[in-house]
Amino acid sequence: MTKTVNLREIVLGILMEVTEEEEYSHVVIRGVLEKYQYLEKRDRAFITRLAEGTIEYMLQMDYILEQFSTVKVANMKPLIRNLLRMSVYQIKYMDSIPDSAVCNEAVKIAQKRGFYSLKGFVNGVLRSIARGIDKVEYPDPVKDPLHYLSVRYSMPEWILRKWLGQYDLKTVEMVCTNFEKDQKTSIRCNLNKASKEEVKASLKEQNITAEDVSYLDYALEISDYNYMQAINAFKEGMFQVQDVSSMLVAEIAAPKFGDYCIDVCAAPGGKSLHLADKLNGSGHVEARDITDYKVDMMLENIERVGLINMIAVRQDATVFDGASVEKADILLADLPCSGLGVIGKKTDIKYKMTETKQQELVKLQRKILDTVYPYVKVGGTLIYSTCTIGADENQFNVKWFLDNYPFQLESIDPYICEELRSKTTKAGYLQLLPGIHKTDGFFMARFKRIG
Repeated sequence: MTKTVNLREIVLGILMEVTEEEEYSHVVIRGVLEKYQYLEKRDRAFITRLAEGTIEYMLQMDYILEQFSTVKVANMKPLIRNLLRMSVYQIKYMDSIPDSAVCNEAVKIAQKRGFYSLKGFVNGVLRSIARGIDKVEYPDPVKDPLHYLSVRYSMPEWILRKWLGQYDLKTVEMVCTNFEKDQKTSIRCNLNKASKEEVKASLKEQNITAEDVSYLDYALEISDYNYMQAINAFKEGMFQVQDVSSMLVAEIAAPKFGDYCIDVCAAPGGKSLHLADKLNGSGHVEARDITDYKVDMMLENIERVGLINMIAVRQDATVFDGASVEKADILLADLPCSGLGVIGKKTDIKYKMTETKQQELVKLQRKILDTVYPYVKVGGTLIYSTCTIGADENQFNVKWFLDNYPFQLESIDPYICEELRSKTTKAGYLQLLPGIHKTDGFFMARFKRIG
């Protein structure tokens, strides 16, 4: 490890930003890795693993701490709480690091950060945990499955309760297990710029591993790279980072040559870029979002990929735009949601979301749908999608929309592979579940305007 910076202090800083300042972990970690590009790959990997792992298993770390500490986790100083969490993670999950080193480093950091009086507490708790980590008693999976799942997978109980009301125990555990797996980076080849074979060849030149994936023949999973912006194929606009579940949205939208498309909540723009790519230079894609920052992000992607049939504009989806009435052949409504389908990639979402916030999001989703549906031409297509897996944001919203607006569901079977087809896809919607499907958790429905 490098002598110029203390890697554990860097991780502690990440945890403080995520837990105390409510920043998003993937944003903070990405920023830190950009700042410390000069570090060796193994050091950057250490930062990533310790930060992501501690955040992913935070409830489990707290459960363990409660069994050894005389002070409740909630009553600890925030810095000490996070220092102990990351130390417990190292003891439990990072076997290559001696427990003594974990304890000693934690004590040094506590002293350095002004908590000299607590160094004995930190040392005592961690050495007790190091001695007793294999004797920790966890909730019984048979007698108390909800508490067991919550501790085992570090998942808030309110989320599990909702899922267990919709899916069986085995399915919920498969979803939770999948969130724990290493999440590879999925990319979509921009076929108007390069073929999949050309993208693969370019990646191979930089010793980046690229593997085919299920469901779509233009998608790949890549690994063994250090920094996305350093990949030549990315800089040249040959591919877009995007999960397969997100790619399926443009597939079921199925734009025809010359179609006018509006994406009302588009940032970072992956689905809009995909629509534009599928239009082969024809038609027009208008990608909208609420802030200049998000619009600038999309404009950068449009320029990098070199599209001529797409623009990005600032427009609040909750504010009616009279100029857009019956203008869209295709309208994408990939709306703000709880994001609980992508916990595997954005682990802190499960802690930041609450049941109250989720219900507010349902109201927002319905407000946006009520505002934007007139933009769809009669006979045109509206695609509703979210990156979550609960019925209240998905199936219940579909029923509400059908009950109140002049639309009907259309089968999506013609646009997806046979492996994904089911009774629901024939009816017009698809719920993807991590662990069941080889994607993020995602929902999509295809509506046709009939009046």
